[in-house]
Order: sequence, then C-alpha cells, then structure tokens
Amino acid sequence: MNSEARIESYIESLDRPEPEYIERLAAEARTARIPIIRPAMMDFLRTMILIHRPMSILEIGTAIGFSALYMREYAPDGCGITTIENYAPRISEAKENFARFDTSGQITLLEGDATELIRELTGPYDLIFMDGPKGQYINMYDDVKRLQQTGGLLISDNILQDGDILESRYAVTRRDRTIHTRMREYLYQLTHDNDYSTSILPVADGATLSVRI
Repeated sequence: MNSEARIESYIESLDRPEPEYIERLAAEARTARIPIIRPAMMDFLRTMILIHRPMSILEIGTAIGFSALYMREYAPDGCGITTIENYAPRISEAKENFARFDTSGQITLLEGDATELIRELTGPYDLIFMDGPKGQYINMYDDVKRLQQTGGLLISDNILQDGDILESRYAVTRRDRTIHTRMREYLYQLTHDNDYSTSILPVADGATLSVRI
C-alpha cells in the first residue's frame, strides 16, 4: 500500500458512524457495484452543508439517491433538494429509496438529460453539487452559474479522474480523451472565472469548491 492509500485508509478509520439507513444504503451500493460518493466526499459534503446551511440544493447525478439522501440528513429543516438523473434503472432505484427514507418529502427527482433540464430551472440554489456525467460539466457551466447568487457554493466531484487529469491527452485511453479534454476545459473555466473563487481539493477523487462572488 502506497503512502497516499495509507493516509486515506487512516482518515477513513476515524469516520464516525452514519445513520443506520445511510450505512445500509452504502453497503447495498457496494454489493451491487453501484458508484456512490466516497467516504471522504461524504465528510466534505456534510461539513460544507453544516457550515453553509443551504435552504436550496441542486444535484446533478442522482444515481440511486444516496448522496441526495445524505445531504438531506444534514441540511436544515425545510431545505429543498432537486436532483436530476437520466438513467432509467437508477431512476427506479432512486424513487424506491426516496419513498423509503425521504418521509419529509424534501427531495424532488427530475427525470431526463441534465443539460436540457437545467435550462428550465430558475433557482437560485444555495448549493449545487455536480456529480453527473463528467464530460457534461462544461456544457452545463453557464446554466449552473445562472442558477447561483452571491455566496452560493458549487461543489464538483471526481475532477481528478483517478489521476488521468494529470496526464497528456494522448496518455489516456482513446475512449476517455473527450472526457479528459472537457474536464480540463471545465477546470480552467472555473478557476479563471472572476465570478467564482475556486479551490481544487485532493478529496476522494478530487473536488472543486467554488464560491459565487
């Protein structure tokens, strides 16, 4: 085990237990090999939500609804969460999980292509969590920005692409080159936009934390 893996393992060993249903959903996802946010991202999201106290959250990429439910767990009472998913089998699972665990009805699931649906939203959103198709982050940039006011947080997950983002375009596999190019474009745009203050963080598979200014 390399030093980075050892550090990550040690940090995860310090994690406190989550609510029982969160632990159960995470275990079910691991068994079914369904990607969900990593433990380090869970910690980061929880901390940002407890600091920022958002009353409106937009999530791009619902999957089975794990991260939406996780954010709901720590968001203030009355916080509305809108989450978007395009993959039918995941939509079905998310609906089931929301029916089981979102008894307060705080989560609204929108079905369809996020790049299209986001154009119809009016916002504003206090927190936007980008965790959908990585190659589409750049295509949603203008709408994401439109949906935020001064002080809004934008968190983007998986921006390091398991280290591929560090490599030359020609060093990554051909099928991943479009995502690689678009992610680099997204990161450049986000870090050079005077309307955002952005930090790139080595959290889980990499994340950006941007504040609308």
